[in-house]
Amino acid sequence: MEKEIHDLWREVRELSLGTEIDRLDTPPSPIQFIRDYVSQSKPCVISKAISHWPALKLWSDPSYLAASLSDDLVSLHLTPNGSADAVTPMNHHDGNTENLCFASAHVEKLLFTEALHAVKSSCKGRNVAYLQQQNDCFRTEYSNVCLDCDGDIAWATEALGCSPEAVNLWIGTDLSVTSFHKDHYENLYAVVSGEKHFLLLPPTDVHRLYVQEYPVANYSYNRDSEEFKLELEQPMKYVPWCSVDPYPSPEKEASERSKFPLFFDGPKPFHCTVKAGEILYLPSMWFHHVSQTQGDGGYTIAVNYWYDMQFDVKYAYFNFLQSVPYESSSLISKLSGREDEDSESSDAEKGTTVPVFSCALEACA
Repeated sequence: MEKEIHDLWREVRELSLGTEIDRLDTPPSPIQFIRDYVSQSKPCVISKAISHWPALKLWSDPSYLAASLSDDLVSLHLTPNGSADAVTPMNHHDGNTENLCFASAHVEKLLFTEALHAVKSSCKGRNVAYLQQQNDCFRTEYSNVCLDCDGDIAWATEALGCSPEAVNLWIGTDLSVTSFHKDHYENLYAVVSGEKHFLLLPPTDVHRLYVQEYPVANYSYNRDSEEFKLELEQPMKYVPWCSVDPYPSPEKEASERSKFPLFFDGPKPFHCTVKAGEILYLPSMWFHHVSQTQGDGGYTIAVNYWYDMQFDVKYAYFNFLQSVPYESSSLISKLSGREDEDSESSDAEKGTTVPVFSCALEACA
């Protein structure tokens, strides 16, 4: 089986994906988009796709957003390290990797001007703030600036035959990083200010990311003491999540390479930078890790459009591939101290398991 899995990684790249993400100088026609990219589950970056948006000019000045949204309550995500919805030691101070959890951010509702100041004042190791909420927040919390962008991506809407299920706004700094994950949506990701840096792996590379179930925990934040506390959800709940950090610190690199050889020794992930004015088409179920560089206004700002994916034969193929035992699965058992591979069989003993497909709304970008 080892040879067949490795051949699959190679053949997907040779027969379909190539070695680099396609870049289009202008938006594709709906037919080109569905034929060359959606049907082939192939990402691409599109230039000059949002050059007509007023947001490109207006949002580079934070005072414009502050004035437009001054009376609006928005969702602010807070973590001590800029890594929300990520695998984290239960005690983030000691770096102990033996007791890991899936940590979600502390979320507060604040006036936009206060929240924007918190983002600007972020300090890694103490308090990192990120404006985002993956519940169609752009059309709800930020409705006063909705007209600065298109309500959908017209050629994508025509090609996919539906309107976006959700449109989300993201405002952060380079301190916020998104861990490897996948979403069950066709994602059109438009950068308005700054740059987004994506590492991408196709669904066929699922074994390389050492997906493991982790107990769910949530940060709570005390404003008086400025301290975070990480608490496990009760009753216990588990979520499958990717274990690999593609950019380990120098002191951890050797250990990480030893634990996750399929990732570090396998084909290199695709890398692309999406600049202001560009759109990334990220096909459903592609694994992605995201970092960012802020623009002239001091923030990275993006709007993404989630279109429902088709739960068709592609989804069936992925589920089958994911079920195939391979080296990573055996290593996961050793790392987690569990012999069984069937997470559903032990629900009664360990709590509730969150299905894989529910993770689409857990991740940030």
